[in-house]
Amino acid sequence: MAIAPLDRHACHSLKQRYMIEIMSLPLIALLDHLEGRDIEFVAGAPVFHLGDPVRFIHVVRSGVVHLVRHQDNGTALILQRAGPNSILAEASLYSASYHCAAQAEVAAVTWAIPRGGLLTRIEEDTELAIAWARHLAHEVQQARLQSEILCLKTVAARLDAWVSWHGSLPARGHWSTLAREVGVSPEALYREIAWRRKRDTI
Repeated sequence: MAIAPLDRHACHSLKQRYMIEIMSLPLIALLDHLEGRDIEFVAGAPVFHLGDPVRFIHVVRSGVVHLVRHQDNGTALILQRAGPNSILAEASLYSASYHCAAQAEVAAVTWAIPRGGLLTRIEEDTELAIAWARHLAHEVQQARLQSEILCLKTVAARLDAWVSWHGSLPARGHWSTLAREVGVSPEALYREIAWRRKRDTI
């Protein structure tokens, strides 16, 4: 039986991904106790723009927020799909301004923690500092996996890798988002999915 590209490495297993999500919850609980405020975003609303000063670190309470980088050819690459209990663009804590943009994919609510206050608490609170470091280590694993997908040469290989990571294709209404996430055109992705469905019915 053929092995999907990312199944060859234990660190890329779906089980590992679920463990990462579970292990991040203690950090979310710690962040919930920090000073902050809820901010609501309607679908399509920007959370921040490229070059904006970093004033808050956003924890997604509900909905989905996409971290996006726009390419020179006009296409957009999704760097992060932040759902509930996700920290949006956590590395921005150590930057003066954002290096990409974020937009609510659907109506979303975030817990916005002032950047300065979070930096101070991490310096003072050992438990929070360890939880934050652990979370960043897990996000490095995720980023490497995303990079590995984007290095694959064909649409088929990228789709195989994505499905191996996530378990199954998303609903049809989310295929354009999937195309941006794996760095291919929507048309190329639709052709690949249509070919697979036709193959599977033969």
